[in-house]
Amino acid sequence: MILFKNTSIFDGSGAAPYPGDVLVQENRIVAVSRAGFANSSVPDATIVDGAGTTLMPGMTEAHAHLSWPSSVERFVPAMSLPPEDLALNTARNARILLDHGFTSAYSGGALEKTLEITLKADIDAGRTPGPRLVPASIEREPPNETAFLAGASVAEHGTGAQGVRAFVKECAAKGAKVVKFLLSGESALKPGASMQTLYSEEEMRAAGEQARESGVWLTGHAHCSDAIKMGLRNGFRVLYHCTYADEEAIDMLAARKSEIFVAPTIGIVQATLDATPPPNFDMTHMKADATAVLERQKKLAPELKRRGVRLLPGGDYGFPFNPNGRNARDLELFVRHLGFTAIEALVAVTRGGGEIMGLEHELGRIEPGYLADLLLVRGDPTRDVALLQDKQNLLAIMKDGRFHKAPVAHT
Repeated sequence: MILFKNTSIFDGSGAAPYPGDVLVQENRIVAVSRAGFANSSVPDATIVDGAGTTLMPGMTEAHAHLSWPSSVERFVPAMSLPPEDLALNTARNARILLDHGFTSAYSGGALEKTLEITLKADIDAGRTPGPRLVPASIEREPPNETAFLAGASVAEHGTGAQGVRAFVKECAAKGAKVVKFLLSGESALKPGASMQTLYSEEEMRAAGEQARESGVWLTGHAHCSDAIKMGLRNGFRVLYHCTYADEEAIDMLAARKSEIFVAPTIGIVQATLDATPPPNFDMTHMKADATAVLERQKKLAPELKRRGVRLLPGGDYGFPFNPNGRNARDLELFVRHLGFTAIEALVAVTRGGGEIMGLEHELGRIEPGYLADLLLVRGDPTRDVALLQDKQNLLAIMKDGRFHKAPVAHT
């Protein structure tokens, strides 16, 4: 047993932190006490003195790209690596996310069909450190002139409804839980592409039918209203961006607020604006697009939040100018740009994280019976959420009842 004593508890419910103790046995939280436990009542427990700290649930990255090459430990100027390097780098990125307090990750797509599936098995077996992982196969997009990951996402999958159906079925058979489609283009790559849909209604109807049959979740990259509506009509569970949602799309999102998750991916937007590229790389167009997207999201996200749509942090980390490991920056950006309080941002990354992981009654809260995924944080992130961007402020990281990072001083 492990007893966290004398700490301030942020339990993920949205309530203000309160002083108390938390008892962990095996991989579960078994008791929470506002009055505190007498040491004699738990004589066999290892005691962690949390004076001056906040104990909170582990965080969830809702748009994980573990195979995107760049991280805070390694800059990769391109989006491809040799297969062996890609596999090792992806495992490193999993450890980096856990090092930074992300005990869970919901995949936003991989660079190879089975890489994340194999990684998840290794993490679950305890051979590789990393977050709980909902794995995806590669992102799928039809051949088009702005294809971002040509050679992977636009590899020959077959065409039309039958081709889409076969793709979903194949991903499920290989062990993916998430199948991602690029429903719209991306204006950061080509002006105006975000306003174009890449699939037909018939194709996405087939995707939805096969996903239900195969027991997988559908995720969509969707900027324009038509792409958002197409995803909602066909059972998509997660939609990224949603930048240009019109009133009808907003109404549809609100109507499905108990079934849908939206990640505005504000991290990549801010990183694009902040980037200082080398002289041979012109980001003028990308920065102009990011400026437009930010202005849209400043209006859209507060309205979706007001209407109860679940907005989750997940900022497309893994690009050279937006590396894996910087993921907690999304929380600060939710507060700075999207109308969230620090506590609301923390609820989104903890309780909301448990929900997107499909473990809403087991993950993302500090309550008896919940999984012991916990962070012991120096200071109070409900007052300054930016504290979580410095991994040195994470004095202890626990996943599934075991310390990934043990506190330096405990008795």
